[in-house]
Amino acid sequence: MAARKRKRSKLIWLLVALLLIGGAGYWVKDNYFTEEPPEIMTSPVTRGDIEKTVLATGILKPAKLVAVGAQVSGRVTSLDVGVGDSVKEGDLIAEIDSETQENDLRTAEASLANVRAQKEEKQATLVQAEQALARQTRMINQNAVSRADYEEAEATVKVTKAQISALDAQIAEAEVAVETAKVDLGYTKITAPMDGTVLWVVTQEGQTVNAIQSAPTIVILGQLDTMTVRAEISEVDVVDVKPGQPVYFTVLGNPDRRYESTLSFIEPAPESITSDSMVASSSSSSSSASEKAIYYNGIFEVPNQDRELRTYMTAEVHIVLGQAHDVLTLPSAALGSKDADGKYSVNVLEPDGNVAERKVEIGLNDKIRAEVVSGLSEGDRVVMGQPGSSESGRRRGRRGPMGF
Repeated sequence: MAARKRKRSKLIWLLVALLLIGGAGYWVKDNYFTEEPPEIMTSPVTRGDIEKTVLATGILKPAKLVAVGAQVSGRVTSLDVGVGDSVKEGDLIAEIDSETQENDLRTAEASLANVRAQKEEKQATLVQAEQALARQTRMINQNAVSRADYEEAEATVKVTKAQISALDAQIAEAEVAVETAKVDLGYTKITAPMDGTVLWVVTQEGQTVNAIQSAPTIVILGQLDTMTVRAEISEVDVVDVKPGQPVYFTVLGNPDRRYESTLSFIEPAPESITSDSMVASSSSSSSSASEKAIYYNGIFEVPNQDRELRTYMTAEVHIVLGQAHDVLTLPSAALGSKDADGKYSVNVLEPDGNVAERKVEIGLNDKIRAEVVSGLSEGDRVVMGQPGSSESGRRRGRRGPMGF
């Protein structure tokens, strides 16, 4: 009996030990090896404004920019303007030494006077020849002179008239030379071709300019009341851009001020076309050209009455493709795949905690937020993502008493 009791007692203790070991294992597993439930990131559908734009970089230039140059050669004897001066059309800008042009004018006038004097001489000769011909005519009728004397008198009249006609042509030529000399003399006084501001003085007083090979620039004038912006639009975006679309821009020095205008024109070819050769390109040159970024200039103007904008400033231009105000919006990152009907799949967290998929029609999308046309209501919470653990069987952050 005693042996039987001892055997039963050992069995009971063994069962108790197994129960304790099993409970301890379950407790350890429950506390240290249970995976964390995934957190569902959501964002509410809210009302707001949305704007889809094309971003471009632009350069500011005056609406009219003129390089005022010299059309005659010589030394600049006076310069009457400086950088920043405002000038009116016709104002004197500079003068070039006019001695050579004055001499040319006097020479041309003397040549004209000489030809006119020759004409007067020939006109007197013509009168004399006509009188002689008249006498020869009366006498030939009376058979008082020979036929040869009459014909000689007649020929003299015709030759003198021809000489006078030639002198008339020489007089016209000399008059043109005089007018040209006067114009060249006028070119020694350089005047403003328009109202504007002197942006730069290229040639200083005392400097000699040579207009034979190319027209040298004296000053650069610009009309600053209106500025032209040339915005570089990438070939990816230019297909969506059209003249007449609203634009706005800021400058680096004053990013808080926004200037607004309307896109006027898009140049049909990039500026790189000026460097293209008419000769057929080789395969190597064409492949290198294809690696370069292509930009098309979008042109528009903006008033600048306060002269806040300056020449060659950099503008951050936004060309507005579409705008929507007080509409339902959601984060663009919440959009799923797009089906054949053009609708997007969006996961929505229901009030009961379940996630349901809905088909949503989307309008404007600026890649940050998208306009909800239909399929969702204000306050709906769309799922942004369900990040799971990076390791399967990830442990909880607490550690056991032994550091495991």
